[in-house]
Amino acid sequence: MSMEIACRSGVLGWRVQATRELAFVGREEELEVFRAALRGEGCSVLYVHGPGGIGKSALLRMFAREAAAVGRAVTSVDGRIAALSPAAFEAEAERVLRDARAVLLVDAFEQVQGLEGWLWEGVLPRVPMGALVVIAGRFPPDMRWRADPGWEGALQVLALRGLKLADAHALLDFSDVPHELREPVLAFAGGHPLALRLEAAAVRNGTSSRHDVVAALLDQVVGQVPSAAHRRALEVCAHAYVTTEDLLRAVLPDDADALFQWLRRLPYVESSGLGLFPHDVVREVLETDFRWRDSPAYADMHDRIHAYLADKIRTAADPDVPGAVGALFYLHRVDGPNAVVRDAHRESEIREDVLRAGDTDMLRHLAAEGETSAFWAQRRPESFRIYRRAATGEPVACCAWLCLPKLDEEELAADPVVAAAWAHARATAPLRPCEQLTVGRVWLLPSGRDDAQVAELITRRLIGNCLRTDLMAWSYIAQWDPSPDSVERFRHLGMPDVAEKPQQGQPAYSLFAHDWRAAPASAWLERLNRPPVTDTYAAGAKLVVLSRAEFTEAVKKALRQISRLDALAASPLTRTRLVTERSGQDPATALHDLLRQAIDGLRDDPRSVKFHRTLSATFLSGTPTQQLAAEKLGLPFTTFRRHLTGGIERVCADLWHCELYGGVTP
Repeated sequence: MSMEIACRSGVLGWRVQATRELAFVGREEELEVFRAALRGEGCSVLYVHGPGGIGKSALLRMFAREAAAVGRAVTSVDGRIAALSPAAFEAEAERVLRDARAVLLVDAFEQVQGLEGWLWEGVLPRVPMGALVVIAGRFPPDMRWRADPGWEGALQVLALRGLKLADAHALLDFSDVPHELREPVLAFAGGHPLALRLEAAAVRNGTSSRHDVVAALLDQVVGQVPSAAHRRALEVCAHAYVTTEDLLRAVLPDDADALFQWLRRLPYVESSGLGLFPHDVVREVLETDFRWRDSPAYADMHDRIHAYLADKIRTAADPDVPGAVGALFYLHRVDGPNAVVRDAHRESEIREDVLRAGDTDMLRHLAAEGETSAFWAQRRPESFRIYRRAATGEPVACCAWLCLPKLDEEELAADPVVAAAWAHARATAPLRPCEQLTVGRVWLLPSGRDDAQVAELITRRLIGNCLRTDLMAWSYIAQWDPSPDSVERFRHLGMPDVAEKPQQGQPAYSLFAHDWRAAPASAWLERLNRPPVTDTYAAGAKLVVLSRAEFTEAVKKALRQISRLDALAASPLTRTRLVTERSGQDPATALHDLLRQAIDGLRDDPRSVKFHRTLSATFLSGTPTQQLAAEKLGLPFTTFRRHLTGGIERVCADLWHCELYGGVTP
């Protein structure tokens, strides 16, 4: 349906139009592109695309006003009013085909997207030079036309995004939203104009519930989806930092490839080198609706994504570790110390690099810490990561992940932070054979000390190293004069600061410690996913770290008590990593099953079959005495005792291996 733009006072339409113009904010760049085209200095076809509610129709109304102001005849075609046939569309657009000063504005083109090929090939080439056509729709134009050299210079494509922060405030000014009430509005709506207007109306009307706003945005922005599986794919995309086909398959095994291809074509889903992600307001709407509508299904989806991303941290290539940790933290972005900024997908201005020639000289200029950092750079260069400005390569910070298997007097003398870490570990829970202590050292240059991106990247690197380092007993992360927020975040992550503060200049360092034997990676990740109500790290308080001798004695005693769950419940083994990593069982039953599996595992090794037979007869068959067990096996008692001793030693060694390394018996 066509309409000549007219502004006649005294009619309701004029008042509506005038109010819309007063409420319009921002879009200076898009308006300048249109003005240049009106002057004949730009394109002949302007294609504007963006998700529902982003302001395409409002922008086209401003285009109409601008064109009318310079005496151009304007015709508008709205694809929402009627599904046009080619003939009907051409009749509506007739004026622009004969008048070199005409302007044709086509809104809601997604409703007639089937006409796209005909439009580019059959209509637009007939438009006289000087005329201007603007097409607005949810989907970008077909890549064939963008790549066609014939349209180069004649076509300009604008992706319409959310309003800038200042423009969003201007819209809320027009809507009379008080400044003290704007933070939650902006946190939810971002720069999405429709979401801002709906939220503003809710604030003006005193509406406390957001569900009506969410329902309206679901209808206007997301619309109908083909099936429940497509809806769930959208919900996964909204919850995860970025969505890959592999992640989608982990949550939705059926038709993940087809669902991923569907997601990438949606007008409100964007792509980066890492994967797909929705526009902010779409993410917020889908998250809010799903969490409210079906909280058990929401929790199940969250757990599946969390498990997938936790595994990615362990298996990622080293350069990808900070990103993998960031993706996991993003799942917990709503509140608390892991909250992240909305604009999480912008390209970082900081990049991580390895230590290179010439960096050692830079380290020596770190004031009182220069000699210490240079000492470690010379001694363990592979432990260093340097953080540089992406644009200039200028170093702004560095960190070192020092894996220390034993005390070294030279290292203790060179670094009081490392000396303090060793002193704390030895006084609290000493290392066992084959274990190591790790210290994460951080050095910030003056240009990096107040940079949040630098701090976040280093934190992700150090947390990722904690979850990937083998045979680690204690980890310590040293921070120079940490802020209260930083202290709170490390405590939230189960890494409280120790009382001793190593002095290396003023103010002192703080050491954030974690015993990974008492609270292993599985418990740490579970706590991240299901934090306790209190701020104390409860998981660590329930676990014990046994020496090799204590562990062996506990296994021998547990074997003798294997048929008595009440006795096994009192075993210190039930509070070791060996048992606590077996989730879903009570500790006594888990210990019983571990002992039985360790005995049964001997059966698969021809060299230890005799141990399996002896241990089974002694501990699993209910034989009351060792003499009767020997008789049952037809063995001399001395031979039986030799086999029994050898079998017990083998079980103790296998379970000790599991305690140190995790996993199943070797």
